[in-house]
Amino acid sequence: MLGLEHSVPGQVPLSGRLAVYVSHVAEAVGVPTEATGCEVSDTATAYLGLDRRLRTRPDHDLMLLWDERLGWYLAVETTPAEAPVVLAYLDGDTVPTPDTVARFVADTASDQTATRIRPVPLPTDRGELAARMAAVCPLVS
Repeated sequence: MLGLEHSVPGQVPLSGRLAVYVSHVAEAVGVPTEATGCEVSDTATAYLGLDRRLRTRPDHDLMLLWDERLGWYLAVETTPAEAPVVLAYLDGDTVPTPDTVARFVADTASDQTATRIRPVPLPTDRGELAARMAAVCPLVS
């Protein structure tokens, strides 16, 4: 279509790999499938709605977001017109194991002082990104 999806013949495209990866992360974090979303457009992204809230913001849900450049980060949901309030970025690989993401969520949600600034890395080749997702969450036949 627009050349936004990188695919190699015989391999699952990034959108398929991302969907599998997000479902594994959702399971590790304890989020039902219907509270997740992901897409590959000009940027590959994912969303997981969490059923947790902070004491300091009891009227706002938390969300776990993923971006192909930034990796995973935890944020407070705001109104659609406002940008989310980012609490912390998961340091390291942009495609960590689902268990690593689950620990990050548990640790950050319990320690409300955790705020990290993550430098923006260079864009990753989407074929490489799909391969890294396949390595941490293989497809089940």
